[in-house]
Amino acid sequence: MKSLAPGIKLITSFSRDSWYRFSILFLTFVFYTSYHLSRKPISIVKSQLHRNCSNVVHPANLNITDNDTWCDWVPFDGKNYQNLFGVLDNCFLVAYAVGMFFSGIFGERLPLRYYLSTGMLLSGLFTALFGLGFYWQIHSLWYYCLVQALNGLVQTTGWPAVVACVGNWFGKGKRGFIMGVWNSHTSVGNILGSLIAGVYVSSAWGLSFIVPGIIIASTGVICFLFLVERPEDVNCTAPQHHERVEEEPLLRNSSTNEEIFNSHTSTAVEPVEDHSEAISFCGALRIPGVVEFSFCLLFAKLVSYTFLYWLPLYIANVAHFDPKKAGDLSTLFDVGGILGGIVAGLVSDYTGGRASTCCAMLIIAAPMLFLYNKIGQNGLPTTVGMLLWCGALVNGPYALITTAVSADLGTHESLRGNSRALSTVTAIIDGTGSIGAAVGPLLAGLISPTGWNNVFYMLIAADVLACLLLSRLVYKEIRGWCGYTTRQRG
Repeated sequence: MKSLAPGIKLITSFSRDSWYRFSILFLTFVFYTSYHLSRKPISIVKSQLHRNCSNVVHPANLNITDNDTWCDWVPFDGKNYQNLFGVLDNCFLVAYAVGMFFSGIFGERLPLRYYLSTGMLLSGLFTALFGLGFYWQIHSLWYYCLVQALNGLVQTTGWPAVVACVGNWFGKGKRGFIMGVWNSHTSVGNILGSLIAGVYVSSAWGLSFIVPGIIIASTGVICFLFLVERPEDVNCTAPQHHERVEEEPLLRNSSTNEEIFNSHTSTAVEPVEDHSEAISFCGALRIPGVVEFSFCLLFAKLVSYTFLYWLPLYIANVAHFDPKKAGDLSTLFDVGGILGGIVAGLVSDYTGGRASTCCAMLIIAAPMLFLYNKIGQNGLPTTVGMLLWCGALVNGPYALITTAVSADLGTHESLRGNSRALSTVTAIIDGTGSIGAAVGPLLAGLISPTGWNNVFYMLIAADVLACLLLSRLVYKEIRGWCGYTTRQRG
């Protein structure tokens, strides 16, 4: 008998369950990458909407009345342009925060495939509509605010649905590492969004929105054609979410050496049809740890989203780069975020301390933000290094809370087998965090005219508050490591 080709041997070495799990991880990665890809262009285009026109060569046939603002895009040509950018950001982020609390409820009750597909198609539409304002010569602030608000609402379909889908397919054993790698879609989307927007920002900034809009709409079609919501739908083995006896600390992981994609190394669980009712909003709040992590994420996301929306403009103003170079340099923050999310997942898997891992990274992030503001622009090597460190320390806790922690809490033992809580818990945690995401860029817009130093002091204060909110859970985890037992709740 002839031996099989090496590639075929590799393919056949994985079980059918493993291939399905890999495909779900890959598809949901692509889906949420496209969500963040479509959010990023606004931060790149800001420095094009309001420029220093005295340094720009104007066409000879153009009658100029104001040499400083002739090249700016009305209505962002006034001295209050930073406040208007803050309003524009908040239209998206407030709508996103409000919609997120309801999105999880819908996500538990509607088919995830239809829900995600519809959300991505509508996100593509509203992202493209913002860019079409360039070609339609629209100069009304209300138009851009309305498009941003509608886009914020439909973008809430993404996060609860993809986390619920991944949680349906993967058990708890190496969830921190798996979701740490998987959550790099946030940073990958930001990087791709920055690069794509940067290609068109100086020539035709409308395409900086239209191209990402087409991309996310295309992924919506792929979702409709290929997404499988649960292992039971294709006769695959359901994952094991709990150990038979779970000990404190609160979110301690299984000590079994479970394979990432192959479920056969864990105890086999027969597929059982789930007849449990979707959990209520108040019921989800009663799950131990949900409130603390939700408010911690509020301040952590405040810092992360302030960087997301204002970092390119900060680099352009302080380091005096053009819009494209500032956008390209800002992607280093997201590269650091990828590394930070993976490290946070690995450390929390190894130690069993989700809260302690987040708190440690937040403690180090506060002085690092101070240093970046003071010395971050002293040469390109310093800028690169500081952006990578800040990205890792700021986005690491944010990534861990929105992925592994949300999945842990959504399948917590206190639910007694109710598997329909994951989307609601994820929506509560990310919805609360999105309040911070809305407040951060707004405060940055209001504070930045008084000086960028004050913006960084605000970010450092938010980091410290996020750390303090986890103090009870950190204490509980440390007691667990020292051998103390804690009375089970619920």
